[in-house]
Amino acid sequence: MWPPNSSDLKPVDYAIWVALQNKVYCRRKFISVEQLKLAIIEEWRNIGQRFIDRSINEWQQRLQEVVHNQGGHIEHVF
Repeated sequence: MWPPNSSDLKPVDYAIWVALQNKVYCRRKFISVEQLKLAIIEEWRNIGQRFIDRSINEWQQRLQEVVHNQGGHIEHVF
């Protein structure tokens, strides 16, 4: 079974959201939703294009690993 909606195959899910989350919550505590929103916007702007490009370029290798694992998760492969 091949998982067409697998988060293992979406660059935003397997790399970018994780990096954004780590940057937003690193040494910060929020007392309001507005502060959290502003931090997300700030850190999103700081994510470099090279990081995004590398994440996208991993896609083909990740796809091959999912096929090799017959649709299984590959979170520990990379």
